[in-house]
Amino acid sequence: MNDQPRPATIVVGVDGSVGSVEALREGARLATALGCSLRALTCWNYPNAYVMPYALGDFDFKTAAQKILDTAVESAFGLEWPENLTTQLIHGPPRETLIEASEDAAMLVLGRRGAGGFRGLLMGSVSSACSAHAHCPVLIVHVPRLGEDHV
Repeated sequence: MNDQPRPATIVVGVDGSVGSVEALREGARLATALGCSLRALTCWNYPNAYVMPYALGDFDFKTAAQKILDTAVESAFGLEWPENLTTQLIHGPPRETLIEASEDAAMLVLGRRGAGGFRGLLMGSVSSACSAHAHCPVLIVHVPRLGEDHV
């Protein structure tokens, strides 16, 4: 039996948005500075229409989500991924899945807004829910748009 404690883990929610790629970069900086492992987590689910009797065809949602995760990691780090990085693909809704993942995390890092939703919102629904209900500290990374003041 190995009595060595596992290093603390920083979990980053990745949905392929610009904000999640920047959250991944920030998570990597923090993980290196704090001696933590880094886990990039992407959630996937079937759309509500897919469970109807008339299926949407043979689209592979899991493979599409894996491609989003791999592309985001490559966008953040190029071809040389950090040694402390693992990736994880989980079937489930993002809010609940990320909150559950936060139970074993030292920190949860998210982009301010994800790929979906309404453009005018200050913060996306997943980031809002996680900041309110996570079991660890949450860092919300803001990526200013062109023309916005840096806060």
